[in-house]
Amino acid sequence: MDWIEELFGISPDAGSGTLEATIAAAVVLVVLGVVFGLRARVARKQRT
Repeated sequence: MDWIEELFGISPDAGSGTLEATIAAAVVLVVLGVVFGLRARVARKQRT
């Protein structure tokens, strides 16, 4: 979990992996938001 350290050569979280985990969690939440938003849009269109 230290791809930021390897990619940029800096260690903003002192090598703990917290920043990488936070970024991964944010990406998952965005993807889930998009998926559920699209499902809701499709469901609304089918009702009309």
